[in-house]
Amino acid sequence: AADVPVFVGVGGGLTQGQRVINLALHAEYQGALGVVVNAPTQNEVVRELKKAIDIPVVVTVVSDTDDIEARIEAGVSAAAKTPQLVAKIRANHPDFPIIATGGQTGESIMRTIEAGANAITWTPPSNGEVFKDIMEAYRKNLPHP
Repeated sequence: AADVPVFVGVGGGLTQGQRVINLALHAEYQGALGVVVNAPTQNEVVRELKKAIDIPVVVTVVSDTDDIEARIEAGVSAAAKTPQLVAKIRANHPDFPIIATGGQTGESIMRTIEAGANAITWTPPSNGEVFKDIMEAYRKNLPHP
C-alpha cells in the first residue's frame, strides 16, 4: 500500500507483448495511478495497452533518435532523460504532456523544467547514501544523528 500515487513499471525491455498488458492490468487492479513501459516497447503493444487499461501509459524515450512522432501517434506520454530532449519534444509539440527524469540535483531538475517538462520524476539517493551518516555514527558509538 502507498499513501502517494504510484506509477508501476510493467516491462517493455526483457518483458514484451501480452505479458506487458497482463502486468499493466494487474497494476491497475491494485490501484496504480499509471504504468510505465521501457523504450524498447513496440508501438503496437502500446496501442493495445492503452485499449486494455484506463490509467495513463508512460513510455520512456531514451534518445533524440527515437521516433517521437510514432510514440505520440501511439497515444503515450513520453519520458525523457535530458533537458535537451525535452526541449526538442516541446519545440515540436507545445501542448503535449511530458514527464521527464529530473535527476538527483535541484539544478538538473530545474534545467528539465525550464526545457518544458510538465512533470518531473526525481532520482532519490541510494540506501547507502541515506544511511551513511547513521552507520558512521553507530561505528563511532555515537547517538543517532
